Amino acid sequence: MSLTKFEILTAVIEQGSLTRAGEFLGLTQSAVSHAIASLETEYGFSLLSRGRGGISVTTNGDRVLNYMREILRWNERMKQEIAEINGLEIGTVRIGTFTSVSTLWLPGIIQEFSDQHPGIAVRLQEGNYEEIEHWIAEGTIDFGFLSLPTSESLETVPLYHDRMLCIVPDNHPLHQMDTAEFTQIEHELFIVPKAGSDNDIRKIFKQYHVKPNVKFALDDDYAIVAMVRKGLGISILPEMILSNIRNPVCTVRLQDSPSRTIAIAARSLKSLSPAARKFIECTKSWLSTYNC
Repeated sequence: MSLTKFEILTAVIEQGSLTRAGEFLGLTQSAVSHAIASLETEYGFSLLSRGRGGISVTTNGDRVLNYMREILRWNERMKQEIAEINGLEIGTVRIGTFTSVSTLWLPGIIQEFSDQHPGIAVRLQEGNYEEIEHWIAEGTIDFGFLSLPTSESLETVPLYHDRMLCIVPDNHPLHQMDTAEFTQIEHELFIVPKAGSDNDIRKIFKQYHVKPNVKFALDDDYAIVAMVRKGLGISILPEMILSNIRNPVCTVRLQDSPSRTIAIAARSLKSLSPAARKFIECTKSWLSTYNC
C-alpha cells in the first residue's frame, strides 16, 4: 500500500487530468502516469478511463476510491495529532464553500487563521449546496459551509442568520412598499438560481405555498441582480450577497422576514482533525465581530 500513489490518484480525479494533477502535486506527468499504472498493475484492473471528454474514474476504481480517501484522511489526522503532541502545528484543512461565504467571510477568516497557525495550509473547493454535501459525504473535504437544513447524516454548527430579501427594478410598484407579500410575488415574473443553489428559495416557497412564475434560472447571483435591474423579473436573494454589490439594487423586506441559516457541516465533528477544529474555532471567533 502506497499513500503517495493514493494521493496521486485522488489528485488526478479531483483535478480532472494527469497534467493538472502533476502541477498541483509538483510532479511530472510521467511520474503521475507511472504511479497510476503501478496501482492498476497491483490491483489487476483499470482505475481510470481516458476518453474525449477527459479522465474519469472506472466503476472498479470508484469502488476502491472511498477507501483510499478514508486512509488518507486518517493518515492526515494522525500526522496532525503527532505534531500536536510534539508541540507543532502542521497539516491541511480542506473546506467546501459557496460564493457569498468565499467573498465576504473567508478572506478575513483565512488571514486571521494563517496569522495564528502559519504551519497549517488551507485548501478551498467552491460549489453549490448539493456539490458541497457530496464532497463531505465522499471525504473530498473535511467540512463545508452550507445552508440549513442539510442531509440528516451530517453534523452541523449553526453560524449566522442571513435575511432573505426581495429585489425589484427601480420602477417596480413593490419598490414603494415596506413589505412584499408572497401573494404579490406569485403574480410577477420571477428569476431563480439554478438547481443546487436554490435551496433557500425553495424552502421559502414551500413554507408559504408559493407557486412562482419562473422566467429564468441562472447559475450566478450577480447575473440574477443584473437581470432584475433590467426589468426582466424580480427575485429573492440573501442579504449577504446584496451587501457586496457595487451598484445596489432595490430591496424590499419579505413577509415574516425569512432567513437562511449558514452553518458548518461535517460527517462527524468529533472525528475532525486538529487543524480542522482550529479553523472552525477561528471562524466562530471571527464571526463574533462580523457586521454584514
